Amino acid sequence: MLISNNISKRDISITIAIIIIIFLVGFVLRVESTQISGIPTDEKGFYQDQNGLPYMYELDSYYNYRLTENYLDHGYIGDTIINGTQWDLHSYYPPGVPMDYPPFIVYLTTLIYKIVNLFSSTPLLVVCFWLPAFIGPLSGVVAYLFVRRFTNVYGATVAGILMTTAPFYFIRTVPGWFDTDMFNIIFPLLIVWFFFEAVHSENNRKRILFTVLSAISMLFFAISWEGWQYYFYLIVLFSICYIIWNRLNRKNIKNLLYIVGGFSISTLLMVVVLNGYLDVITLFTRPIQLLEMIGSSNIWTPWPDIYISVSELAKPTLEHIISGVGIAFFGGIFGFIWIFRVLINENLKKRFLNRMSWIFFSFLLLWAIIGFFALTEGSRFILLIIPPLVLSTGIMAGLCVSYLNILKNSKKFNIFKNRKKLPQIISIIIILLFAIPAVANVSASYSSFIPGTDDDLWTACQWINNNTSNETVIISDWSYGHLFTAIADRSVSFDGRLGYIETLPARNYESSYSFGNKSPSVSREYWIYRAFETDNESLSIGIFKMIATNGDIGYLTLDNYTKNTTKTVEILNNILGLNKEEALTVLITEYKLNKQEAQTVLNYTHPNNPRPFVLVTTDGMVAKGYWTFYFGSWNFNKREGDNITYSVGKINITDNTFNSSNGILMNLKAGTATWNGQVPYSVIIIKNNNIKKYYSNKNSDFDIILNIDTNKSIVVDKRFENSLFTRLVLEKSNSTNFQPIYKDNKTVVWKTSFNS
Repeated sequence: MLISNNISKRDISITIAIIIIIFLVGFVLRVESTQISGIPTDEKGFYQDQNGLPYMYELDSYYNYRLTENYLDHGYIGDTIINGTQWDLHSYYPPGVPMDYPPFIVYLTTLIYKIVNLFSSTPLLVVCFWLPAFIGPLSGVVAYLFVRRFTNVYGATVAGILMTTAPFYFIRTVPGWFDTDMFNIIFPLLIVWFFFEAVHSENNRKRILFTVLSAISMLFFAISWEGWQYYFYLIVLFSICYIIWNRLNRKNIKNLLYIVGGFSISTLLMVVVLNGYLDVITLFTRPIQLLEMIGSSNIWTPWPDIYISVSELAKPTLEHIISGVGIAFFGGIFGFIWIFRVLINENLKKRFLNRMSWIFFSFLLLWAIIGFFALTEGSRFILLIIPPLVLSTGIMAGLCVSYLNILKNSKKFNIFKNRKKLPQIISIIIILLFAIPAVANVSASYSSFIPGTDDDLWTACQWINNNTSNETVIISDWSYGHLFTAIADRSVSFDGRLGYIETLPARNYESSYSFGNKSPSVSREYWIYRAFETDNESLSIGIFKMIATNGDIGYLTLDNYTKNTTKTVEILNNILGLNKEEALTVLITEYKLNKQEAQTVLNYTHPNNPRPFVLVTTDGMVAKGYWTFYFGSWNFNKREGDNITYSVGKINITDNTFNSSNGILMNLKAGTATWNGQVPYSVIIIKNNNIKKYYSNKNSDFDIILNIDTNKSIVVDKRFENSLFTRLVLEKSNSTNFQPIYKDNKTVVWKTSFNS
């Protein structure tokens, strides 16, 4: 049962006290992260906003902030409604995208914002900032109540503390990480907990109650995270297998059959009513997409897969997994072994785990195993293995205390005879043995919390908002897109949702996606990287004008004629740097398009009235230069990027010597510079915004850039010595066609000659 009918007031008081302690442990630890201890005291103000709070750590937070602003402003999360569908006209513009995003974070934030502002005048951004610090610790409360179902208060307390301090989850629920990850532990715990309460209950009313509660929890999860189907399938398929197993062994399956059926039907009906039929469609189409992703190295072929550059989608190492889960990684594995040992012995089971069933243990084990398999898709899925491992650890800790009580009553151990409080003291020590390393682990992570933006970039956003027309499109690295849309209030060509991969399963069933799986896609990012990678500024401007004015339509139209994307890319790379008349001639004479086809293509690729756009570059883009050159020089015939030389380090100056963390050594007296013992083609020194270039070895294939102003050393492939990226990002130097219209230390806003 969820709550015993014979529970005493003392037990209730203890439970409430422990819940408060668990919550406070999680909350206080999260609040401490706002001190941004990894930044020198005299520099902290540079990373704090007008409210005195650090800027958001994760820039996706500003996407959720903008959607919440929309909801407060006009009652829905999109920018506008077109033909009955909400549209986001800030993201992937033009043309924007149909609004397809789980809205619970917006609803919850709006509710809390309105409640808070009944008593004070608190900005929405402040509410968004603090919300994760209150939601994250609730995971520990739910874990405590869940594990208390199977073991003693000590084991449940361990589970509660480990859940709220699990490093990977902790990092994603600190103040300033305003994203949907905050719900990815709480709702799965509630779903599984209520489901198995229904399974274990012998009362029909309680079975129905807990089945409905589990379905409601799944509904909330469905409007909180797009990956909710994972848990739906996990529960339903596991239950079906268990039903078949019991049927083969001639055991009663009726109750479980009713529970699974009730859970499935209730969930699907509620999701359709509240979130629309597309969510149910994706429930059945997403597994197909997953199989395609597993069977293909790149679902976007022949376009480069930009997603491989996203760190959280890279396969984690064992060390990364252990550090993300914390002490529960080992505790959980050992817990599974110990629990299994107890369950296979009927006497031990009755004595120590009388309330645990084989069905729940099997599910818990499967939950962990499937979670480990999910890690092949990226480190962000560490969130999937944290709950089962922590629950297992908590139950194991409870077993330790239970065994201790056996020793207390044993005549062989006289140590407890005259020390009645000793078992309790040891039990508390057991809690501390788990809790102290967990707390110390997250405390040690404080220095890694660096806000995702700073005063320079924030001020640049405000400048754009005040000094550009509403039609202006911002082009920059995708990672800053959500910040620009929220603070500059301008549309961006690309942002953190990249190719909107999560919408692929539903696009064939939603008429708003005019081009199906072809748009949105990662193709746009190729073109932006291509514009930065080339030293042909006419080509760069042509690409930017095409993207800013007509989005993907130009190359999709040409692709419709060529029926060959590789050929389409070749053609566009040859005509986008030409004027319209020259491009028309090339299309007709060299690529054999008829005049009408060529003119149709050019209407999109060479617009007569191009939309205004600005480029925004920032020092943060320097670290991403490798991917800019890798994707920008993509070989569509080989379907791979070139071998790129690119390395970034920090400069250390001692006496007359420069050395850097990435292997650069420069002797100022001798005037020589090397990288890993090799002499560069040239050395570029940037100091006080002045650029000096020295040639060293004409046979070398790389350049060295020493930026004294930013204390960065860069090694870049000689091929990209005059690329737009090198000029605007690495050197911040004026080019023939791009001039700065706003500059503030780390951030520059550029205009082009055509819209000056």
